[in-house]
Amino acid sequence: MTDLPPCPTCASALTYNDGALLVCPECGHEWTPGEATAEDAPRVHRDAVGNVLADGDSVTVIKDLKVKGASGPLKAGTKVRGIRLVDEDHDIDCRIDGFGAMKLKSEFVRKA
Repeated sequence: MTDLPPCPTCASALTYNDGALLVCPECGHEWTPGEATAEDAPRVHRDAVGNVLADGDSVTVIKDLKVKGASGPLKAGTKVRGIRLVDEDHDIDCRIDGFGAMKLKSEFVRKA
């Protein structure tokens, strides 16, 4: 039995050759051997209007956000300095005056 790579989409080990392509019978994904996958490329973080974010940038919150455990929401217009980007569901780790350490999604901020 040949040693074929698992499917890059669903990680199934049931891949097979179909001419020059590799095919996954579980999800139907087709790819060429050695093709770069989206997971190999570094992730680009963008704000709500499409600007590229980087570690250390300052951002502004664009809408009121409810915060679990806080007495009030995080108001639109709040400026956040020195963000740190992470590859998780919430893209931004930061510290906000009056709220403390927090994780934000990049879709709710604009680069300042």
